[in-house]
Amino acid sequence: MHLSGYRFMWVVAMFDLPVDSKGARRQYARFRKALLMDGFAMMQFSVYIRHCASRENAEVHMTRVERAVPPDGEVRVLTVTDKQYARMRVFWGKSRVEVEPPPNQLELF
Repeated sequence: MHLSGYRFMWVVAMFDLPVDSKGARRQYARFRKALLMDGFAMMQFSVYIRHCASRENAEVHMTRVERAVPPDGEVRVLTVTDKQYARMRVFWGKSRVEVEPPPNQLELF
């Protein structure tokens, strides 16, 4: 999908962070809060997504994720287009459900 030359993107942040101490849990909470404050939504435990208006906008949000990464654990970030996101298959038990549609509102910066 194009709008004024922009390709809508999804940014997916996946992470595996330690929670074996009070300090580690605090770091986990800070990282998760940073994602939420930047407009990410939880897709699954430790998988957060954010819809972006363009590739350039997606880069901005990936940089923000990178800055928020705690000193321990692993964080992976990738982008997918709306078309790729729509091809995702979602299963709940044995039944298949439709993928959530992208947001209707357009972000303005």
